[in-house]
Amino acid sequence: MRVVGLMSGTSYDAIDAAAADLSLDGDTLVLTPLGMISTAYDDELRADLAGALPPAGVDLATVCRLDTRIGRAFAAAAVRADEELCGGRADLVASHGQTVFHWAEDGRVHGTLQIGEPAWIAEATGRPVVSGFRTRDVAAGGQGAPLVSIVDVLWLRGRPGVPVALNLGGIGNVTVVPGGAQGTGGEPLAFDTGPANALIDAAVRALAGRDASGRPYAMDAGGALAARGTVHQPLLRRLLDDPYYARDAPKTTGKERFHLPYLRAALEECGPLPVEDVVATLTRLTARTVADAIRPFGTTEVIASGGGTRNPVLMGLLREELGGEPGGEPCGAGRCVVRSSDELGLPAGAKEAYAFAVLGWLTAHGLPGTVPSCTGARHASVLGSITPGGPGLRLPRPPARAPGRLTVAGGPGTGGPKHAG
Repeated sequence: MRVVGLMSGTSYDAIDAAAADLSLDGDTLVLTPLGMISTAYDDELRADLAGALPPAGVDLATVCRLDTRIGRAFAAAAVRADEELCGGRADLVASHGQTVFHWAEDGRVHGTLQIGEPAWIAEATGRPVVSGFRTRDVAAGGQGAPLVSIVDVLWLRGRPGVPVALNLGGIGNVTVVPGGAQGTGGEPLAFDTGPANALIDAAVRALAGRDASGRPYAMDAGGALAARGTVHQPLLRRLLDDPYYARDAPKTTGKERFHLPYLRAALEECGPLPVEDVVATLTRLTARTVADAIRPFGTTEVIASGGGTRNPVLMGLLREELGGEPGGEPCGAGRCVVRSSDELGLPAGAKEAYAFAVLGWLTAHGLPGTVPSCTGARHASVLGSITPGGPGLRLPRPPARAPGRLTVAGGPGTGGPKHAG
């Protein structure tokens, strides 16, 4: 089955579309990457979306307009991915949509909202669309995140030591697979570590002004600002005092908590600081909170993905915090290898889109898409809703048993699938 996975994360800068050929070989789900494309939101839509996100207040008319405009943007990305990556032969589209609110209070998630109406995708592509993945897990008592944890668990089973999958998007999240090849050490666990790029991006946009070409800064590209700054220890201590970091997993968070007003409140207590020092401090905050979150598990290997992997300062600080090193074989004695998911065959910038392609495949086959120990749900659930692409909707017959492992066809060092901007 050829599946297009669509994803726009908490950085809401672009829609990633990854196409995969998925097939079952015994109890192993084989993922053959067909490539990915990334389509940026236009400036007006991105600005309108940013202006509607918490802590802003919006009316239902604004939500309706954004739902339609984002749905159309996802539809255009799906059409392009089908044509360019699947030769017009995609069987299914799996759309995460755009998260605009995650209702979490006192460690419990009560609801979640992703917009980007799937009917626009089904109408434009003629393919069935799986969407609304998170809500069913929340209804079953789960956090609704990180949903990629089932893919991580299937993928990392058999790795030596204690591997951890890390995604550095707007929010950082991890999946811990204890026991590795030995299959011991308890149930897998997944949770959000806190802000990855969310506060860094907020600081850059609010404080950095314009670049040499006259365009407003949108991110700390290449970690350039952080590299010129000095960590401000009082600000770092103030931020590390947030009680979220001490909560037990499973737990989830988002930009409902870690946003510009949150940062401004912390800065007011520390006095005026150069933007470079603010960004350096926030970059250290991300590295420190990720490392603190996974160190207790005896992590031997971190497999990183997401936009944060393109920030060499952040990745260097993460290795420093973990006493780690790039590449090589997983090692013990309190040290761990930090590597990119590219090394294992999944492009770091497209891993989540590929993961949602897998989740769509599971739903289409009537198979659960969650690991209860990772999301905190009472039971595993078949996720999402299916929007038919046209008359005569036909879903595949469920397999005799659910896959127990996932492998990426070709494995490491294959040169990777096709990418396009």
